[in-house]
Amino acid sequence: MQSETDVDQNEFRQQPVAVLHGLLKMTNRLMAPFSTYLANRYKISLNEFRLLMAIGRLGESASHELAEHTGVNVMSVSRAVAALERNGRITVEPDPRNRRRKSLRLTEEGQRLFELMKPQTEKVADYLVSGLSEDDVQSLHRIMDTVIDTLEARDEEGNSLFLERTKPDNDAGT
Repeated sequence: MQSETDVDQNEFRQQPVAVLHGLLKMTNRLMAPFSTYLANRYKISLNEFRLLMAIGRLGESASHELAEHTGVNVMSVSRAVAALERNGRITVEPDPRNRRRKSLRLTEEGQRLFELMKPQTEKVADYLVSGLSEDDVQSLHRIMDTVIDTLEARDEEGNSLFLERTKPDNDAGT
């Protein structure tokens, strides 16, 4: 027989706010290996790490493509790109086919760092899904795609539906 506390907990877990808090908690837990093993050892920020790993996987990219691929906002991508370039980890060159586009590529140092950090990234990914069946992993991927699509949805003018629909009701508290 379930206690009243168990019923309350079950109801709470089904609420959207509980899902949000669970995702935030999971995100924080996923960052532990990065901050514990990579950030200080390689003198790299989380956004720099994310971009370096994305460029390493993609081979070549542009800032706006990395923002889209990683979900990192454009300003944060710009700062991370500047730091990666300043530290000799990427090159930033005009794209000969499109002068407005700047092509980002790993330098020899960036490639070395990518190869050093890749096994740690794979360990985190493997551990993340180690308690799930193959079907669960596929379901999780499908659900994440749906949630990401919802978060990235835009109206006819190109405005974020997520930002529009999550605005505070009033500014009385500010």
